[in-house]
Amino acid sequence: MFADLHLHSLFSDGTFTPEEIVAHGKRLGFGALALTDHDTIEGCEHMAAACAAERIDFIPGSELTAEFADHELHILGFYLNTQYPRLLSEMARFQEVRQQRIRDMVARINELGVPLSVDSVFALANCRSPGRPHIARALVKEDFCSSLDEAFERFLKKHRPAWVPKAKMSALEAIELIHEAGGLAVMAHPGLNKCDEVIPELVKSGLDGIECYHTKHSSTTAAHYLNIAKQYGLLVTGGSDCHGLSKGKPLIGGIKLPIHYVHKMQKAREKRLASGDSTSRKS
Repeated sequence: MFADLHLHSLFSDGTFTPEEIVAHGKRLGFGALALTDHDTIEGCEHMAAACAAERIDFIPGSELTAEFADHELHILGFYLNTQYPRLLSEMARFQEVRQQRIRDMVARINELGVPLSVDSVFALANCRSPGRPHIARALVKEDFCSSLDEAFERFLKKHRPAWVPKAKMSALEAIELIHEAGGLAVMAHPGLNKCDEVIPELVKSGLDGIECYHTKHSSTTAAHYLNIAKQYGLLVTGGSDCHGLSKGKPLIGGIKLPIHYVHKMQKAREKRLASGDSTSRKS
């Protein structure tokens, strides 16, 4: 049995519904799936119901945008209590930041002579946690760009004319919030961030795991982070980071995390809750 612990739906910048993700997971024979939409847990209720119907274990999660020592990091939260009040209030704050960034980026695109409407971007996104891919899709839909790649190259990539820095919480705050909500905090795709030097400090601050297996990690990169996980006693996770179709097919299925890693995560979470190292169980 295998798991995919890094999946995005249309509740952030993915294109699949949670139900479609589960259908793909069922077809591929996955035993466990996690929904990790960016800065939101909106889709977790839908995904939980779909997984229950297919007898697939579901792990409610989210991918939080954070920073540490001038590095942007993404921290995955797993086994989140999606009803925890502070988690919900912080998610609402993150979402407002994302929405304002969309407004600022579209304003810059307008200054460049492209009459893209911010309302059309929000209508296309149709979620509380929009991102740059939604602007790119709107540019293509309205024939201002011929492809998503062109939209990012012309406007949206870092240092391009419409790019706006993303406001981020500190990685230490993200880890604390995830723990408060009863979850496990995992560093996402470290091979893409290229800042291994921050890992020891994150471990001291409670980091629980590291995403060793990822679509954009080579086998050498995965082995490197497996060694780091072993060195620091971290949990090992992995996932496809599927956002929908990529080159005509979904990424889900590209990474198949052996289910024994999920069992270790479950035991770690149970140990944390039993020790009282969480406040969410009181809410």
